[in-house]
Amino acid sequence: MRFIYFIAVFLLFQSAAQSAELTIIVKQLRNSSGTVHIALYNNPATFPDADGMITETKIPARQPAVTWTFDNLSPGRYAVAVYHDENSNDEFDQGLFGIPLEGYAFSNNAAVFFGPPDFAEAAIDVKNAVQHTITMDY
Repeated sequence: MRFIYFIAVFLLFQSAAQSAELTIIVKQLRNSSGTVHIALYNNPATFPDADGMITETKIPARQPAVTWTFDNLSPGRYAVAVYHDENSNDEFDQGLFGIPLEGYAFSNNAAVFFGPPDFAEAAIDVKNAVQHTITMDY
């Protein structure tokens, strides 16, 4: 019986040791209207396509910043894409020639130049607990 208990405790600690969490702080929101969409990616080939995210969350916007934690992640490299859906229509609104009408940003505050950054520019190494701040661009 002690052996089974020992194995159960060992497996519990081993699985806890192999999980990681990523806390994202999104700052400099223009206002408290709408929601903030935070998408998490782990595949360079699908970043930042909507179909390629491994998970997404949508939280109410609050000035000056919002925070969200992705937990139970496998240690690895991740990238984050964020947009401020000010009108709550669940779409990243764009104007003429695809010019963004709502705020957006990427992890590492990776620059946007004629399109989204590469995964490598936005990638964050997550091993245990990581806190990462992203500044909105409007």
